[in-house]
Amino acid sequence: MSIEYDNINREGMSKQIADAIRTAIMEGRLVVEERLPSENELAQRFGVSRPTVREALKRLAAQNLIRTRRGSSGGVFVNRLSWSEAHESLLTTATLLLGMNEIPFETAGEARYTLEASCLALACARREEVHLAAMRREIVVQRSRKLDDESFCASDVRFHRALVDAAGNPVISFQMVGVVEAMQPLMNMVTYRLRDRTRIADLHQQLADAVERRSAPEADVVLGQLADYSAELVRLTRQRRERSGARRKRSS
Repeated sequence: MSIEYDNINREGMSKQIADAIRTAIMEGRLVVEERLPSENELAQRFGVSRPTVREALKRLAAQNLIRTRRGSSGGVFVNRLSWSEAHESLLTTATLLLGMNEIPFETAGEARYTLEASCLALACARREEVHLAAMRREIVVQRSRKLDDESFCASDVRFHRALVDAAGNPVISFQMVGVVEAMQPLMNMVTYRLRDRTRIADLHQQLADAVERRSAPEADVVLGQLADYSAELVRLTRQRRERSGARRKRSS
């Protein structure tokens, strides 16, 4: 085990200590399931108080990098990060970045469909019945006239999640979390007033059919049509907002 104990200044010490331990984990100097020194030992080595060390450990626990185990063989251990834990962390980060930094929807949409298109060849080659069934199940949901906007959006995300998962690569599926599950809901919230659900469901049907036939070129064409339609909805939504803003200015 090797943690850099030097170069800790007096300001923001808990963050610096957390960063030092995090770096040791990321660089492999602290390995999965390895036990960290006790709070007392860390406090002595870093030259800080135990509350400062405790705050640093809380930061690391919040990032799922460490876990605490009680008992005679307990202590603080380097955590084995699961795909589901990483999934939630990436989704939260991507959603915040998109929302707080006001990324243009054209930019988000371009990234979203470009990255998803990169999954199509693998999805067509590796898709299994479970993926096709999931996609077709969502198409049925999307055709329901009783479905509210929030539920339609959730179904839309699940459809594209199934398409990405059909690629059969957990690393790709993980990387696509920010694209499908963060970008798509934001785009849906902006365009839901103008979108034609039937048109979207029809395009989803064509996309599922292409994946079932293992035709990546055909799937690429249909996904491109979905991308064009989404871009059109964003343009129409912006034009409507601009006209509404102009009317408010004239009336004020």
